[in-house]
Amino acid sequence: MFNKILIANRGEIAVRIIRACRNLGIRSVAVYSKEDAKSLHVQLADQRICIGEGPARNSYLNMDRIIAAAENMGADAIHPGFGFLSENSEFVRKCKENGITFIGPDADVIDKMGNKSHARKTMMDAGVPVVPGTKEPVYDAETGKKLAEEIGYPVMIKASSGGGGKGMRVAANEDEFEFQFNMAQRESANAFGDDTMYIERFVENPRHVEIQIMADSHGNVVALGERDCSVQRNHQKLIEESPSPAIDEETRRKMNEYAVLAAKTVGYTNAGTIEFIVDPKGNFYFMEMNTRIQVEHPVTEFVSGVDLIKEQICIAAGEPLSVQQKH
Repeated sequence: MFNKILIANRGEIAVRIIRACRNLGIRSVAVYSKEDAKSLHVQLADQRICIGEGPARNSYLNMDRIIAAAENMGADAIHPGFGFLSENSEFVRKCKENGITFIGPDADVIDKMGNKSHARKTMMDAGVPVVPGTKEPVYDAETGKKLAEEIGYPVMIKASSGGGGKGMRVAANEDEFEFQFNMAQRESANAFGDDTMYIERFVENPRHVEIQIMADSHGNVVALGERDCSVQRNHQKLIEESPSPAIDEETRRKMNEYAVLAAKTVGYTNAGTIEFIVDPKGNFYFMEMNTRIQVEHPVTEFVSGVDLIKEQICIAAGEPLSVQQKH
């Protein structure tokens, strides 16, 4: 088990990780920008170190400063929390190069599942239900329009590197397509530095249901049930509930099974979330995978009784999962 964990984050999630460290008898190190010097996570941690001034790019997003802080404080692992560097494969590789354990999935898996068009293709090949759409990336409106005609309108145009609702546009018909594609592609290039797009059939009046999975390095994967996050504004989740009122037991069982299959297909380890979209007829489709612990993880903890942060730490230390799947 680790002796000391540096928490490369701030706020609620940093406090949450500090609590898990205490429960495991591990010393914690808080990093902070000068503006956050009096924050709660800084006060609660066993040790603390300033990594620069705001904005975040000079502190919480500065990989070299965080690695240097871990080395200076003698931390043997880094927990990234969510946001910031939690899904940055370059940071994961830097940790490994410097002999520091990253508490999260492998860099190659983050790359594979972080690109949504690549993730779609991977899931299609594995037999996981995916919303009908393109299997290869799309780079121009002319090609996209031909593919949209094959898929059938309305279609959703999405950024391969997208998230948070950016780079997403709906085209109701052929006349709208070129304008909406160009708008989505421009948003994607500005937000993510990537203009790679993909297209899928637009599912009207859907439910958004995600499955929390945990996987260790011994080949064990468990699905800890679903969170229904259908109440959204501008593609941002507002309320999460569990269990979902929109699915029956058979659908729940199948979704859990496919979530486990998805994780095993890519050799996933640590905490992750498989997101599905459910149509009004009850059909569900893989949408994307989040390769980190999520903001809404406490919902699953309340329902399952499993401390997900403690599991993350133990998995990263090479221990097997403390829970097993019950069907």
